[in-house]
Amino acid sequence: MIRVVLADDQALLRAGIRALLDAEDDIEVVGEAADGGEAVAVVRDTLPDVVLMDIRMPGTDGLEATRQIAADERLAGTRVVVLTTFDLDEYVFEAVRIGASGFLVKDTEPAELLRGVRAVAAGDALLSPGVTRRLIGEFATRSRPHAAPAAGRLAELTDREREVVALVGEGLTNDEIAQRLFLSPATAKTHVSRAMVKLGVRDRAQLVVLAYESGLVRPGWSE
Repeated sequence: MIRVVLADDQALLRAGIRALLDAEDDIEVVGEAADGGEAVAVVRDTLPDVVLMDIRMPGTDGLEATRQIAADERLAGTRVVVLTTFDLDEYVFEAVRIGASGFLVKDTEPAELLRGVRAVAAGDALLSPGVTRRLIGEFATRSRPHAAPAAGRLAELTDREREVVALVGEGLTNDEIAQRLFLSPATAKTHVSRAMVKLGVRDRAQLVVLAYESGLVRPGWSE
């Protein structure tokens, strides 16, 4: 059972998403919150698998709530998916950079929302080859204060791991990386996991951000 917390200041939106998720046999909504501070408290109390987090809320916003959740060791198994009205939103990029596993636009199709919740719960990042990578590419290249440290961290990787991180940054799955590099999927997954440990990133979403910030991947390379 995938346990989900909903955090949004619009009660009607929460009710609609809750009805959609609770109708699924493998998903259960275990808590709701109307602002970021309440969201952090509910998440710490319920330890969900996934948090659907509105980025703009009164008081403590979704960005700060995501930061607190990502920094809490007890919540290492909790994944945050940011909900936003606009896909090209700098706040969304910042949320991904500090620990969110991706984002969904609020008017996304119900089936896409369900797929997203299941994908994130399974450990994937909501980083499609389309809008999300363009978002990350645009704003990561503006993050000049992060560029030098990010590039320095890559020195810890082997040549093969750098190659794999670049392909993750392009939006490839483990299976696609395996095909590209003529590896088994298990070996590709091992390389990704080792790179994440060496770089100290929370999940694949942060790995993509790091690939852009370091200059290992540049916007438009795989469009």
